[in-house]
Amino acid sequence: MATKNGFFRNAVDALVEARQRQVSRYVNGALLMLDDETLKSHGYDRADLKKRGGAYYMF
Repeated sequence: MATKNGFFRNAVDALVEARQRQVSRYVNGALLMLDDETLKSHGYDRADLKKRGGAYYMF
């Protein structure tokens, strides 16, 4: 049985989703500042991080 979410629940869900995307871009941007050797040693690929985007925010 599916329940219908209310207005405030939908608003909070949208806010959380937007914040998660913002944090993901921030982390990708921070990772892109590392050198290729460090990224590779931790299982990241610079090209993949660039595809996902990066941003720098002052919180």
